[in-house]
Amino acid sequence: MIKVGDLTIPTMDDIDIRSKKVLLRIDINSPVDENGKIIDDSRIKAHIGTIKELADKGNSVVLISHQGRPGDKDFISLEEHAKLISKYLDREVVFVEDVIGPYAREMIKKLENNGILLLDNIRLISEELIEAPPQQHVKTFLVRKLAPLFDVYVNDAFATSHRSQPSIVGFPLALPSAAGRVMEREVLALARIFNAEDTPKIFTLGGGKVHDTIRIIENLVRKRIADRILTGGLVAELFSVAKGINLNPKNMEILEKLGILSLIPRARKLLLSGAPIEIPVDYKVEINGNVMEEPASKITGVIKDIGSTTAEIYSSFIKDAKVVVLRGPMGVIEDERFKSGSKSVLKASLEGQGYVIIGGGHMISALDKDMKIDSSKVHISTGGGALLLFLSGERLPALEALSMSVVNSSD
Repeated sequence: MIKVGDLTIPTMDDIDIRSKKVLLRIDINSPVDENGKIIDDSRIKAHIGTIKELADKGNSVVLISHQGRPGDKDFISLEEHAKLISKYLDREVVFVEDVIGPYAREMIKKLENNGILLLDNIRLISEELIEAPPQQHVKTFLVRKLAPLFDVYVNDAFATSHRSQPSIVGFPLALPSAAGRVMEREVLALARIFNAEDTPKIFTLGGGKVHDTIRIIENLVRKRIADRILTGGLVAELFSVAKGINLNPKNMEILEKLGILSLIPRARKLLLSGAPIEIPVDYKVEINGNVMEEPASKITGVIKDIGSTTAEIYSSFIKDAKVVVLRGPMGVIEDERFKSGSKSVLKASLEGQGYVIIGGGHMISALDKDMKIDSSKVHISTGGGALLLFLSGERLPALEALSMSVVNSSD
């Protein structure tokens, strides 16, 4: 069992999962090109360990997942996903072009031990697009048609755990349930954030999603979780302006166009409350195509990255931390000239003694080949929106539902 706040989450080690019929919710929602071909299969690879472990224990495993949303270009069948899962498992995964109809149910009933099926895109069922409480979703056609065919439900889809949809929250009320290995790793990593013994905790927050990030900072300050909050990207610019620093008209115009200036009162309130927020002392800027470094007090160019002095200061804080959370880059890392700030904080995190949680793909793209990742002390999160909500202090429906399953099974 994993404790997260007041929730107790069962794992695959806590319930009997041998020679059973298992319904496994995964998240293999992948980017596709204009022809509907998968162009990044990293989410598919992430679940291979959980699928293999369940199949190797003599279970028959039925996989369910979504892909895109109805009306979007990436709303496609899961047939190609099945082929990729087969490839990485090195065993056949049967694709079923159905979800809850007679054909799907018959295939599930016939599935023998060690067999693996992937049902088609679960969002073909309109109920899966509805957000509602578990008590409502347990009564959906999706749950009522499929749950009686299974012994156990396993949720391995952390990236979808912020959704309160039938495949996420309905089945735990109908079946003995547990977190899969991907979900377990995510939850264990995030639990470190709330462990009072792991201090100091450093949050390095950058990127362009400023509205989301200020929610995270407000929660960290309210719950007194962070010992230091190091800012970069547009987040740093917001707090610099809130502190009264003149970033010049060019940068102010960019912030205004993005709707970020409206957040100044919230940023100022956080600063006045004594929140441990650090802002850059210098920036890397672009002036007529040339790259320069300027002190934060005398900015004349367009800000593109934190400066080298700021990177050194941030790195010194990070090296002494027990827990480091990295979300969002320090600069415009799409341009190689402005990657150094993100590389510096990433390098300091990986070389430090603390436990490192990396959220979001942008920071991963700053990794150099010579940067070694120790999986025992570094966790790369798969969950964009889920991680955001968790850090913002909101409860994740998937975890609440799994916790309710524990309550139900002990009644």
